[in-house]
Amino acid sequence: MNFSPNLTMLYTEAPFLDRFERASRAGFTHVEFQLPYEAGFEAVKSRLDALNLKAILFNLLPGDTAHGELGTLSNPNRRDFFRASFQTALEGAQRLNVELLNTVIGQKVEGVEAPAQVECAIENLNWALPQAQSAGVTLLIEPLNPIDFPNYFVHTTRQAMKIIEAVDHPNLKLQYDVYHAQMTEGNLINTLTACFARLGHIQIADVPGRHQPGTGEINFPAVFTALDKLGYKGFIGLEYKPQGETDSSLGWLSS
Repeated sequence: MNFSPNLTMLYTEAPFLDRFERASRAGFTHVEFQLPYEAGFEAVKSRLDALNLKAILFNLLPGDTAHGELGTLSNPNRRDFFRASFQTALEGAQRLNVELLNTVIGQKVEGVEAPAQVECAIENLNWALPQAQSAGVTLLIEPLNPIDFPNYFVHTTRQAMKIIEAVDHPNLKLQYDVYHAQMTEGNLINTLTACFARLGHIQIADVPGRHQPGTGEINFPAVFTALDKLGYKGFIGLEYKPQGETDSSLGWLSS
């Protein structure tokens, strides 16, 4: 398996731009992160180049988080924001040589019926995907669990897959976070097997607590074995909250 630490969640003992060096010192060759915008694409590129690291993934801007936004892909009232944020992210992805962008589907919108939100997501994706394909970028949809994110629009793998299948574009895939999936629906290996043809990226954390593998109930060796048998060649993002300092939370990688 190939692993990439998510520098938004790991190495929080250090400022964001210093986390790249810590990841490199730990032996990682690839990293991911949620939001590089505040640090700036040029500053991030400088760290990547200096350390010979490759970035895997980042997210589109989530919108007005102070007022509850967590993505705008499915919000009919925020089409302009989504499209501007997509173009900003796509330019950044090309600058950083990133091949995966999480579209961040967003919250349920008050006064808007669910089918209208699905229609909006499909319309926005159909607009964005030709541009992504031309740039060599794959777009992702990620379900979030209803315990931590009760108002999120897409909670289950099946909900995400319905949108992905409706769009039916080779550059649109599923971002499968094992933590969110276990919190929402369990049955991890069967679910991964069923959606494997549309699988674009995997992230992991244990349940409960969203800490490193080995701290909770998920049988990660079985999950990794299943992914190996399926022929998964992508990276697995370490998007967990370390118990203790990050380096000390990585012992499971060598076990």
